[in-house]
Amino acid sequence: MGESKGRWVVPRAVVLSGALGSGHDVVSEVVVRSLEGHGWRVRVLDCMELLGSRGAEIGDKLFRRVTAMPAVYDAFHFAHLRQGSGLVRALDRQATRRVVPAVEKELRGEEVRLLVATFATGASVAAKLHSKIAPHKSMVLCTDVDPYWWWVWPEIDLYLVTSRSAVGSVRRFEPRAAVQVVPPPVRPAFYRAPGQEAARCKLGLPLGARCVLLMGGGWGLGPVAQVAEGLAAMGIHVLAVAGHNAKLAARLRAVDSSYVHPFGFTDRIPELMAASDLVITTPGATTCSEARVVGRHLVILDVLPGHGRQNLQHELELGDADASGPALAEVQRVVDAALERIVRPLPTVVRDAREWPEAFSLALSSVGLAGHEHDRSVARPSGDGTVTPFKRMRA
Repeated sequence: MGESKGRWVVPRAVVLSGALGSGHDVVSEVVVRSLEGHGWRVRVLDCMELLGSRGAEIGDKLFRRVTAMPAVYDAFHFAHLRQGSGLVRALDRQATRRVVPAVEKELRGEEVRLLVATFATGASVAAKLHSKIAPHKSMVLCTDVDPYWWWVWPEIDLYLVTSRSAVGSVRRFEPRAAVQVVPPPVRPAFYRAPGQEAARCKLGLPLGARCVLLMGGGWGLGPVAQVAEGLAAMGIHVLAVAGHNAKLAARLRAVDSSYVHPFGFTDRIPELMAASDLVITTPGATTCSEARVVGRHLVILDVLPGHGRQNLQHELELGDADASGPALAEVQRVVDAALERIVRPLPTVVRDAREWPEAFSLALSSVGLAGHEHDRSVARPSGDGTVTPFKRMRA
């Protein structure tokens, strides 16, 4: 199966993601890199885009609005998403009625051996394509500590989760599900983060000063500007990242303090984490996992309702983390105390870069798709006999 090139056969995979925040894109990127390293040709399909421009816009605005109303989102998450209520099932039918035919159209004529969902709607789509794309295997990768109903379907061959708690959450809905606990997927750049001294020299920061990285995910959630200004008033250097939030980026640039160092959306996060003494962030699994790879203590802002509250509790259980409400005075107290506990010199990269690749290889083996990293019959040879990775294709 797959694309032939003489005697070389390239297996094809599709990653079903969704552009709500940056977390799903980051997880998808790691999966794509891993598959390409095994000789696969990979496409990434964005379920939000496949809803159509109007549908994607409505979905994005609705999610932003509801998460900005904690009581409403908590009610929706705990009473509906976790239970798989009639409302959620209706929403699933509405979304997949558009997305499933769109994915089928995108993949027409292709021999796909693997579907990987990194987004809840993607999991539903993969399940509904079970009998329509044959033969193939399907995986779901969920980094939340408590996958809710929308993630879990009997047609999925393997679930990849990052905690024992998540195993139980999956089997609540599908008791016979095959589930594998894997390390959190983290991009390779974080395993190559520089030492703190080198990072600070590059950024022009004093070597002995107190310094924190402050970020609110891709959307710049939480009181980032207020916290940046308040911590700067305490003599703390703040590397403040606005993500894709243009209004927040402008507010950060307007802060009149030499202790605030504003950034928009940037690929320098590994360097910024390395330069910092600790990382202040929302309870997004992606950023928290990245900070743990670099070896930085976390201060997690309790500003994301629903699954965010569950992820926050999980991060506290893992250790090397403190929680704070969004009020500036509380953040200042928590950060000040956490900085007092910092013992220098700080480490540089405390997790093994081989953890995720080895776990992902085991996952491929579990669904009968292993061995491609050593099998030249599935990789395209270059002129010098080495295996050439493929470029990612997006819909």
